[in-house]
Amino acid sequence: MMRRPMTDRRPPRIPPLPEGERDDEARALLDPIRVDGHDLNIFATLVRHPRLFKRWSGFGGFLLYRGELPERQRELLILRTAWNTGAEYEWGQHARIALTVGLDDAEISRVIDGPEAAGWTPVEAVLLRAADELHEEASISESTWSVLAGAYDEHQLIEVCMVVGQYHLVAFTLNSLGVEREPGVTGFP
Repeated sequence: MMRRPMTDRRPPRIPPLPEGERDDEARALLDPIRVDGHDLNIFATLVRHPRLFKRWSGFGGFLLYRGELPERQRELLILRTAWNTGAEYEWGQHARIALTVGLDDAEISRVIDGPEAAGWTPVEAVLLRAADELHEEASISESTWSVLAGAYDEHQLIEVCMVVGQYHLVAFTLNSLGVEREPGVTGFP
């Protein structure tokens, strides 16, 4: 299944909160999550709603840093979700992360071709299929679930659904707010 990436380039509808407009709360939320000394646009934008940001970042941070899915497999789910939703920002950030958890450039590009592309392990293919089914049908089919259940425990099965759902939420927000990629962060291949 090939998705058409979003090509609608416009200025952000809600721009990142400028450094000079940040209060102590915003600085306290952003300072610990800077990357190479810089704020990511997603965080500097969403911090405009600090109460929501605190709760969302706790949930997202759990899935990203403390979840029980293997990192490589989590990133496959996120990249496929980014492709399915046309979220170039999400793709760019997670392509960078994927390189640090065992995916190479060719595998990252192959995510676009989906679960039927040659080269995936059976578990990787079924993860991509699960991301597609959740995107298309809002549920994982019995046949896909059966394969997943043979590879993952209950915690991990719950996380498969939650990771795809979390990154749909992120993609919808990024796309709608017009969050721009940082300089040097590439979009879709």
